[in-house]
Amino acid sequence: MNPIHIIGAGLAGCEAANQVTKHGIPVILHEMRPVKSDAAHKTDYFAELVCSNSLRAANIENAVGLLKEEMRRLGSLIMEQADQHQVPAGGALAVDRDGFAAGVTEAVHSNPLVTIVHEEVTDLRSLEGIVIVASGPLTSDALFANIQELLQKEYFHFFDAAAPIVTAESLDYDKVYRASRYDKGGADYLNCPFYTKEEYVAFWQALCSAESAPVKDFEHDVFEACMPIEEMAARGEDTMRFGPLKPVGLIDPRNGKEAYAVVQLRQDNAAASLYNIVGFQTHLKWGEQKRVFGMIPGLEKAEFVRYGVMHKNTYLNSPQLLDEHFCLRQDQRFYFAGQMTGVEGYVESAASGLMAGLAAARAALGLSKVAFPAETAHGALAKYISNEAIENFQPMNINFGLIPPLTVRIRKKREKNAQIAARALEALELFQGQLKNTLQAEDLT
Repeated sequence: MNPIHIIGAGLAGCEAANQVTKHGIPVILHEMRPVKSDAAHKTDYFAELVCSNSLRAANIENAVGLLKEEMRRLGSLIMEQADQHQVPAGGALAVDRDGFAAGVTEAVHSNPLVTIVHEEVTDLRSLEGIVIVASGPLTSDALFANIQELLQKEYFHFFDAAAPIVTAESLDYDKVYRASRYDKGGADYLNCPFYTKEEYVAFWQALCSAESAPVKDFEHDVFEACMPIEEMAARGEDTMRFGPLKPVGLIDPRNGKEAYAVVQLRQDNAAASLYNIVGFQTHLKWGEQKRVFGMIPGLEKAEFVRYGVMHKNTYLNSPQLLDEHFCLRQDQRFYFAGQMTGVEGYVESAASGLMAGLAAARAALGLSKVAFPAETAHGALAKYISNEAIENFQPMNINFGLIPPLTVRIRKKREKNAQIAARALEALELFQGQLKNTLQAEDLT
């Protein structure tokens, strides 16, 4: 059987490879690192997490929690490794960044049906057969130009920013306290409280006047869901206090007080030796980051092992280009997956790789296309990125607003979401039965 080519060994590419090889189809996985590096990745691991180590909410009453549970039931490599390398994060699923990436890398390397080629692909048409493009938001300039030529449509792009990481041992624990918001989870976050308005305002003013690094070759277009902290600060004195510095539900167990504003730190590795500053994606100059973030209570002498960085993310006008199988409408041998399709977030990117890999495998086997049910989180994402009625397409995280509502009205949000999730998992089970039946029919012929 002819191999399927997959470009990019990020979360989407690795998940796509996993799904394709589950069908007994060989994969040639093209990854340009370490032959050619990019602006954000720091290691040579596959599926490296750049912006955060959090895969967000764990429970299925949250849409991303439902998406993760669907992925588990679909045999997701990404979820298997995430569960193995989980670190404490309250009600969220966070992972040891390096352990997770190393686990995914080892799994892909040990797969006998995967051939890994370290090279930069610059011409999609030079690859024979089915191709899944999962080159990510940091697609190289040469491939970017080639995709534009193939599509004859415009890309969009936006800025994405990564938060700084500090060492646990460098924090001042006389000021920092451990707690989770509303006591959810096991008090997994470290909290840096601004107890007075005056100290918070001084920090806000310093942040607003701090010098940013020069931005080259990009238009200034900030994506709302991953906004640099300095951009948020520029929107008003209290904007951060209604965002990542929200103090509500964070009580200092030492004195029973709620601060005026709170900066949270989230565990970044299994050893709990590293913490990232939650919501502090930034494009400030590194010296400015050390100076201004050193004003945060408890971070006065913090050791930064990674400063925040900003890079350009690119994504397709997917509704005009892709169908709900992540397949290019104008040329059915090309599939796209990952953040470049307009799904936002690590989990959503991996899920798109799962769907593209499954669809491509079925196409290689000569099987008919089968769409994920709209009631599932996977189906909702697929329908969003392929909805031709959308005029101003923007990247989107999975949310219950994308899933068809229940036929009965339920007032309590948690109960309503639980029923939507139960319906989704039932629909997924029927869908998996349908997939299995068509594969068995193929075997009989």
